[in-house]
Parts: sequence; structure tokens; C-alpha cells
Amino acid sequence: MKQSILMEKYPAFDLEIPKSETSHTSVDDILTALKLDIDAHPKVAFIGIFDHLSHTKSIDGDIADAIIGAKNIIFCFGIKLPNPHVMAVRPRSIGVTDMGSHFHIAFMEPPMPLATNAMESWCKALADKT
Repeated sequence: MKQSILMEKYPAFDLEIPKSETSHTSVDDILTALKLDIDAHPKVAFIGIFDHLSHTKSIDGDIADAIIGAKNIIFCFGIKLPNPHVMAVRPRSIGVTDMGSHFHIAFMEPPMPLATNAMESWCKALADKT
């Protein structure tokens, strides 16, 4: 898992998983695995799935040629609500993109180590073949 600053301002985690290194065969298959992790976590609420590729196509947006599928799974840890400012960084999502030969998994770093550790663990577990 690679940590970087996206667009010079957003702390992000990225993981590229060659299709030969996972038993998951599609974006939907990966989202199903992530939803199982989300549902199993006692502090996380599942919100939904957003089909980013379909949305972008529907508005004639720009899409990189290599992108075959792109969806986000949306959820919230929401362990505390100490002030209204934290609403700016909630809910969380993990993006899953099919790039043909590999899957690209990405999420913005949460401000809470518990969430970061869980999300990183869930993503790394997707690469289950070596």
C-alpha cells in the first residue's frame, strides 16, 4: 500500500493488485468482499455503492481509456461527533477501479488511526494469492 499526497493536498492510500494476485475477478466482487469487512466491524455503518464510471459516462465526462470499471463503497466509522467540523471528513469511501490487468484500490486517509488501520487491512487482504 502506497501513501501519497494527491493533487498536492489530499493524503491518500493506493494499492495496485495484479489480477493474477487475487481471487477477485471484478469490481463488484471486490466490493462484496469489502462490504463483508464493513458489516463485520462493530463501529462501521454501510451506506451504499456509487458507480462512478456510469455516472461519468452519463454526463459525458472524461474517462481514462484504461478504466474498465470504477465504483466506490461508502461507509462511516462515526465513533464520535465532537464538533460540526468533523462532518467535512465523513463519510469514508474506498474506490475500486478495474484497469484491465490490475485493480487499483484507493482511499483518502481518515483523521482517525482506527479507521486508517481497518481500511488498510481490508484493502491488503484483497491480494490473497502470491
